[in-house]
Amino acid sequence: MKACHFRQARSDDLAGLVEMLADDDLGRTREAPGQPLDSGYASAFEAIENDPNNELIVCEAQGELLGMLQITFIPCLTYIGSWRALIEGVRVASSQRGSGIGGKLFEWAINRAEEKGCVMVQLTSDKKRPDAIRFYEQLGFKASHEGMKLWLGQHRCR
Repeated sequence: MKACHFRQARSDDLAGLVEMLADDDLGRTREAPGQPLDSGYASAFEAIENDPNNELIVCEAQGELLGMLQITFIPCLTYIGSWRALIEGVRVASSQRGSGIGGKLFEWAINRAEEKGCVMVQLTSDKKRPDAIRFYEQLGFKASHEGMKLWLGQHRCR
């Protein structure tokens, strides 16, 4: 595994991040890499960047993006008014899959959640990603709840 460091994503990372999101079977069906990028990506990036409860994190080595994830900190009335962390958009560059980068991303994210005082880290994974689900289970995540989604607007049919 390459030695990497973690940092907040920058706007000049955006094209590479979208390429990483699109670089798997499901991502190819829902992302739009290439130039010019859809303006929705820049809008989302700006919203994440300006929200103190959201962090878009990259794992980088020598200027190369190796992996990414978004972590959102959610205040909750449950568990006596606690905070939880939600992890989304996890990707490892295809050239780095199986190298340990994913484990390092999660180690970083779990430590970050603990720093922020969260009582739990949660995530969802598409049922069409059995390898990802096995990976999360190996990290100690448990399928303790049944997740549901309701698509809205133009995405309602999914």
